[in-house]
Amino acid sequence: MTFVTALPERGAIEIAGEDRVAFLQGLVSNDVAKAAPGHAVWAAVLTPQGKWLADFFIIAPLDKTLLLDCERAQIPMLVQRLSRYRLRSRVSITARDDLFVAVAWGGEPPGTGIVAADPRLPEAGFRVLSDVPVVANATAADWDRHRLSLGLPDGSRDLETEKTVLLEAGFDELSGVSWTKGCYMGQELTARTKYRGLLKRRLVPVSVDGPLPPPGTPVLRRGMDVGTMRSGQDGTGLAVLRLDALGDALECGAARMTARVPEWMKLPEPSC
Repeated sequence: MTFVTALPERGAIEIAGEDRVAFLQGLVSNDVAKAAPGHAVWAAVLTPQGKWLADFFIIAPLDKTLLLDCERAQIPMLVQRLSRYRLRSRVSITARDDLFVAVAWGGEPPGTGIVAADPRLPEAGFRVLSDVPVVANATAADWDRHRLSLGLPDGSRDLETEKTVLLEAGFDELSGVSWTKGCYMGQELTARTKYRGLLKRRLVPVSVDGPLPPPGTPVLRRGMDVGTMRSGQDGTGLAVLRLDALGDALECGAARMTARVPEWMKLPEPSC
């Protein structure tokens, strides 16, 4: 059965013009040229120091534009920041307030709207952009439970502005970074983190036994701070944890917590 739900907290930005791919290519973490009808690209915009600012799905309709499926609250910031780098590029950058964002999972995609497979995991289903509200048979909470079970981050709910490093949040394993496309803003830190093995913490799924801690609550191991709670629902969540704490008993607020490493996640081999 296919589950479909609207995501009212997400919206869309249109990048149009003959330079649209080249323009965006130098600003985001992934290869924009791979966006094609039915195939989305997940990418992030970083600070010059390589820290997360926003992420989105790049979707290529048949009309020779690019659409960014992004957090609605971040649209003004993204339009302003992208416009700052337009210079002589032949592009236009427009908030598409007329488009609705939805997600479908568990079966075949809906037959209406602009549909593209979520590039992170097959189980994540499909992204849908439509000029009319979708017919939903599930709630945003249903989708939240599903993506939390997969260990997928949800933008600013799980990532921290000007603080999160992409590889901490799974962008490498979840196809959110291109290592071959060339330079982009923040590339140096991203590459250095990968090739020098500098990761000390990861965003991982957690099971929560007790009241769900609010985002930002410190995670403790025997009284010592080893991480931070991010989003969660119904006893499941995501938390940023030190790698050496993943197998330990943890406390967060008034709850006990257990980390779970998803199958897609690649952790460094333990040192001898």
